[in-house]
Amino acid sequence: MAETANLKEAVLWEPAEGKKVRCKLCNFSCLIDDGKLGHCYVRKNIDGVLYSLNYDKVCAANIDPIEKKPLFHFQPGSASFSVACVGCNFRCSFCQNWQISQAALEGSLVESAEVSPQQIVTAAMHGRCKSIAYTYTEPTIFMELCTETGKLAKQKGLANVFVSNGYMTIEAVDFAKDWLDGINIDLKSFSDDYYRTLCKARLQPVLDVIKYIAKETNIWLEVTTLIVPGQNDSENELKKIAEFIVNEAGPDVPWHISRFIPQYKYLDSHPTPIATIELARRIGKEAGLHYVYPGNVPGSKSESTFCRNCGKLLIDRRGYHIAENLIKDSRCPFCNTPISGYQL
Repeated sequence: MAETANLKEAVLWEPAEGKKVRCKLCNFSCLIDDGKLGHCYVRKNIDGVLYSLNYDKVCAANIDPIEKKPLFHFQPGSASFSVACVGCNFRCSFCQNWQISQAALEGSLVESAEVSPQQIVTAAMHGRCKSIAYTYTEPTIFMELCTETGKLAKQKGLANVFVSNGYMTIEAVDFAKDWLDGINIDLKSFSDDYYRTLCKARLQPVLDVIKYIAKETNIWLEVTTLIVPGQNDSENELKKIAEFIVNEAGPDVPWHISRFIPQYKYLDSHPTPIATIELARRIGKEAGLHYVYPGNVPGSKSESTFCRNCGKLLIDRRGYHIAENLIKDSRCPFCNTPISGYQL
C-alpha cells in the first residue's frame, strides 16, 4: 500500500471491532475508525492497522544541560542530547512550545527532518552527552522513535530521560522501563477541573502514573508544577500537591515549582509573583519534601542542593551551570547522609 510504504507501525495498540483500533499508549485510549487520527493527531488507523505519522520526523534537536529539563538529581552538570517530534496529546492553553506541540492540531507546517535512531545516538556521543532527552513536545506520542533510540543508546552507555505530562498508560511505562532511566513529570495541578479546562485532560491518570513509577520501577523521578496565578496557586492546592508527592512518591522526589510567564493563548495574566514561588517552596519543605527547587527565578540560591541533614551546600547551581558538586558516592561528604539521585 502506497500510503503506508514510508510509515512506521505504531506500538501499543490492538484491533477492535470492524477495522477500528484501540490505542493503548496514553490514557485517552482512543478508539480510532479506519482512516481517522487519534487525539494526538500523529497516529492514524489505515486499513485496521495503527501507524505513527511522526516517527523519525525530528523537529527539534539540541544539546542542553540536564538541569534544563529540569532534572537536578540526574547526572548533574552533564549534557543531554534533546530531541522532539511534532505533536502532543494535551491542549494546554499556556504551552511554552506550542509552535511544535500544537502545530499538528492547528494544521501548521513544522519543519522537520528524517533522523534515524542511529543518527541521534551518534550525535549525542559526538556532543559528549551522557544522556538523550525526549522532550519539548510529549515523548509518549513518539514512543516508536524513543524506543528504538533508547535501546541503542543504552548499548552505547548513554542514559535516556523523558520530560512528560505523565498521561501515558501503565502499560506504556512498562514498555519503556527497561531503557528509560529518568523522567520529569508535570503535575500541573491537583484539580481535575484545571486539567479539564486548561489542558483538555484529566488529573487522576497523572497521579496514578507518578505513584506507579515511584513505587514499581527504577526510573528516577522528578516532578514539576508550573504555578499559574489565580489557577493553581492557592495555599491549599500547593499543600495537596506537596503532600501527594511525599506520601505517594516519596520525600526524596525533587519538586520543581516553576514561575509562569504568559504564553500561547493564555496571555491575560501576569507572571507568577516571586512571593508565590517562595510560598510554594516553604509549603513543600514543611510537607516533608527534602528537595524543592524554584524554576524560572534567575539567581535564586534555592536552585542549589543542600544536605537534608546537616544543611551544607552540596551542589552549587548558577542557573543551568554547576559551579561545584561536592557529593561523593551519592552521600554528603560532611555527614555521610545519602543523597538520592541517578549518578550524582
